[in-house]
Amino acid sequence: MLRKLFLALAALFIAAFAGLMLTKTLPYYTFEKGIHFLTTKSDETNDNPVFRAGFYVHITTSLLVLVAGLLQFLPVLARRGPGLHRQLGKCYVVGILALAAPSGLVLARFANGGLAAQVGFTLQCLVWWLCTWRAYRAARQRQWSLHVDWMLRSFAVTLAALALRGESYVMYYVFETKPIETYLTVTWLSWVGNLVLVEILLEVGLGRYFLREFMPDLRAKLAV
Repeated sequence: MLRKLFLALAALFIAAFAGLMLTKTLPYYTFEKGIHFLTTKSDETNDNPVFRAGFYVHITTSLLVLVAGLLQFLPVLARRGPGLHRQLGKCYVVGILALAAPSGLVLARFANGGLAAQVGFTLQCLVWWLCTWRAYRAARQRQWSLHVDWMLRSFAVTLAALALRGESYVMYYVFETKPIETYLTVTWLSWVGNLVLVEILLEVGLGRYFLREFMPDLRAKLAV
């Protein structure tokens, strides 16, 4: 019961974050250059068509895969049958492999903070892509335990956007670190920390829990 309550609260928190990100993302669709994050970029970067294409693809698809990924772990939807699960999974996988991760690599090339930030964001996108690909391959091979484990790893990297903002707030306002120190730290901590946490959770049985409690009917139907 406590585990289900914790997961429900986590899902609500992620859903609230997705709603917040939507409100933060909408102003960018005026396609003006002097908005929020874009003000940190030079005129040359803002005028670069590769950067602008990567930016708009990334902010759009990252939000969509965040929502699709969250819905994958809701038992109410999982128990509705394999059809909905497959469609959500396809949206999530295609969104990351074809759009969100590649566009993230484009943005990594233009990242503020020099080489340390560029390498950090580049590795994040590569790990995100690989975890998602492994989850997809495991599903195709009907290895459901591996599929769940790799999906959890992939979603942990998807949640790096949430972790980055939360960690930035704590470091800057609680520990009073300098902006550049905060930025370079969370560039790595946001996704590496999430992966370390999910590995710990997998070791204590989170993947098995999802298979046992959330997806027994779905697993049986997919195996047919």
